[in-house]
Amino acid sequence: MQIKDKIIVVTGAGSGIGRALVERFMAEGARHVIAADINADNAAKTAQDFGCTAMTANVGRDADVKQLIERTEDECGPIDLFCSNAGLGAGASEQSPDDEWQISWDVNVMSHVYAARHLIPRMIERGHGYFLNTASAAGLLNQVGGAAYGVTKHAAIGFGEWIAMTYKHKGIKVSMLCPQAVRTAMTANTEDAGVSAAAADGMIEPEAVAQSVIDGLAEESFLILPHPQVIDYMQRKTENYDRWIGGMNKFHRILTGEK
Repeated sequence: MQIKDKIIVVTGAGSGIGRALVERFMAEGARHVIAADINADNAAKTAQDFGCTAMTANVGRDADVKQLIERTEDECGPIDLFCSNAGLGAGASEQSPDDEWQISWDVNVMSHVYAARHLIPRMIERGHGYFLNTASAAGLLNQVGGAAYGVTKHAAIGFGEWIAMTYKHKGIKVSMLCPQAVRTAMTANTEDAGVSAAAADGMIEPEAVAQSVIDGLAEESFLILPHPQVIDYMQRKTENYDRWIGGMNKFHRILTGEK
């Protein structure tokens, strides 16, 4: 996957990783980039700064994602790469309110489902298409202090796997972007145990994530890991699950001060 001359949609493009992706895709010579965000002003600012098109969408709603796809293809042409990047952190534990769990599910999981639902038939008809879904290292490992985040990011990885194994022979490709801590609004509270856990290997800038994306898309890697040490953590987890759980419990107690 090379970015030059491609038509690309990026959700959550008003800030953070999404904004950095838009900037880099435009620099790489994309034909059209759609900067989509739930915040119309933020989407417009990204589009103004980098010379692309702004659209507004709440990706937790099927109708919004459908409209985003239809409008893009009507006005710009067939989507080559859909970057389902928008996400949020809520639902710290099992005691968190149902609405925090539900919005986590809607944005962190169902947004990917909606994009696939409305794009895969079009991509199959064309014989090709690519999804870049932003998950998190939490989807491969888990998240101290973030129950709903860890659970829904696991689900996002599972859905990406399902798309890849079901439609690979139809020309559909998937990459899952799984960084640890990135300097965005989501990680601004450095006193939070979840942020501290994610930042244990350092906080990287969104622009570094965008570079990892360019490299990963060129290789068409299923996992794109801006923090390469995540693969080692995955291997330790699968080698001895009980030992890994014990280590993560110790890490949890260190970060939270629990006895």
